[in-house]
Amino acid sequence: MRLNYVETGPADAPVVLLGSSLGANQTMWAPQVDVLAKRFRVIAFDHRGHGESEVPEGPYAIDDLGGDVVELLDTLEIEQASYVGISLGGSVGLWLAQHAPERLHRLVAICPPSNTAANPEMWTDRAAQVRAEGTRSITDATLGRWFLPDFKEDLEPVRQMLLDCPDEGYAACCEAVSALNLLPGLADITAPVLLITTDSDQSVPPETVVPLASEIPGAHLEIIENAAHLVTYSHSDTINPLLLAHLG
Repeated sequence: MRLNYVETGPADAPVVLLGSSLGANQTMWAPQVDVLAKRFRVIAFDHRGHGESEVPEGPYAIDDLGGDVVELLDTLEIEQASYVGISLGGSVGLWLAQHAPERLHRLVAICPPSNTAANPEMWTDRAAQVRAEGTRSITDATLGRWFLPDFKEDLEPVRQMLLDCPDEGYAACCEAVSALNLLPGLADITAPVLLITTDSDQSVPPETVVPLASEIPGAHLEIIENAAHLVTYSHSDTINPLLLAHLG
């Protein structure tokens, strides 16, 4: 599985991987890359089915998405890296912490879905919609969940990123999210973990993220106020210092 990725920062610095949200590609990390690259070798990648990565026919599973990251580390001959992921990327980070702990130095999981298998319909219905009507049919609703109404910055690049996401890749990753249950292995996580959620996240409500902090040994929790789902984009001035403090 070939994942598209972009490297920034010193080649001999500690490695940080950046895993994106469902529907997004590695360009969503623009507010973080330059800041992190002063200290780290930053590798921002596209999940399978997203951006410029390959788009195999779905459905996908979290094992596929997590395995892709392990394969990327192998390809780049990186024994261990820290990982920052948001939304779907955060779920992949929790999978890595459970299934490939020796490859993970530190983890930041931002607004991660962790247990959707009990109520998968929201995700499977969305997968069916996108296969039938394309990502254009869910773009406005997605932006409404990603940002609060008072966020005034230009969202056209984010809109275009969603429109450019391959329909099959988006739908198949929805199916991966629909089957998630990452709760049983949380107590076995050994990497230092920073969990971040927001008070107004409609996509992954904070009440589904906050309990994870008590299940993961030593995890630290931050709740960002007056923020929605794509908090790395809307509140980078708050998020970036948290990332540096945890990864440093």
